Amino acid sequence: MCPKAPPRRRGIRIAVWSLVSALVLAAGLVGVVLWQNSYDMDERRVSIRHGGHTLEGVLTLPRDGRKQHGLVVYVHGDGPVDATHDDGYRPLWEANAKAGYASLSWNKPGVAGAPGDWLGQSMDDRAEEAAAAIAWARARPDVDGDRIGLWGASQAGWVLPKIAAKTSVSFVVAVSPAVNWLRQGRYNLLAELRADGASAARVKAETADSDTTRRLLERHATFEEYVGAMGGDADGMTADRWGFISRNYTADATRDLRALRGVPVLLTLAGHDLNVDTADTERVYRKVLDAGGALTVARYPDATHSLLKRSVEQSELKTTLTALFAPRSLFAAGFLDAQRHFLQELG
Repeated sequence: MCPKAPPRRRGIRIAVWSLVSALVLAAGLVGVVLWQNSYDMDERRVSIRHGGHTLEGVLTLPRDGRKQHGLVVYVHGDGPVDATHDDGYRPLWEANAKAGYASLSWNKPGVAGAPGDWLGQSMDDRAEEAAAAIAWARARPDVDGDRIGLWGASQAGWVLPKIAAKTSVSFVVAVSPAVNWLRQGRYNLLAELRADGASAARVKAETADSDTTRRLLERHATFEEYVGAMGGDADGMTADRWGFISRNYTADATRDLRALRGVPVLLTLAGHDLNVDTADTERVYRKVLDAGGALTVARYPDATHSLLKRSVEQSELKTTLTALFAPRSLFAAGFLDAQRHFLQELG
């Protein structure tokens, strides 16, 4: 019989094998993350001159060997969004690439080291910025200038038709777009209060504050006046944010949407949207655009405003793990495929 290893040696052996197993498991998990976050497209950093400064962006191209591709230009929603939207755009860009389309996006002013401040912009400023990016793209030999369209979410609903009025676009993908700033704000307030199970007293108080804010905006009140009217509690509002709202609160896309008549439009709406009244959005889009027959409406009953699966977005842990191990699965079932099919049908 072989002599048994001394207890201390056996303990060291167990510890070593435990460490090796942990390292193998960790390496496997890292491999899965790297594989799931690798996308079938080529990605390049680009710089676009506009208004005396530079837009730092990302251009992705399909790996299909073609010399020219159609292009999807991304128009962000609200907030300090970088070119990749914290990597959230990459599954969308890959879907575009599978359809033979390139994608272009850039950092908002003041984000990721970009010059300027996005809070200083109006919706018209944002449209001018996008028009400049389209002009830059049309000058590139790898972009088909006759097949350039727009993708925009949420706040971009006020920007997309303004861009189309400034420069020709061949299609639009509008994701959870709002139509009227003030109606959208009231809808969002009441929807979130309902979701929180707010008492009648709280609903009454917050609705009154909302009415006060609207009156202040209508008389061009200063930020200091706003804080005073709220009893000294800014509740997260800043002077820069107040300035941004003051410049843009009259936004209404209804008249501007006429610039999209005859342009193929894919309107994408979520079933659990607390930010935008999707019924109002669909009504207005159909009223303005249906006559041309170029409007397609896609609804995702289990999706949230950002078109993520509701079951995923409700859990921060689930969102993080899904983003790491299966980022394409963040989105509502069929969402990525529908956008790919829309582009493929355009040719």
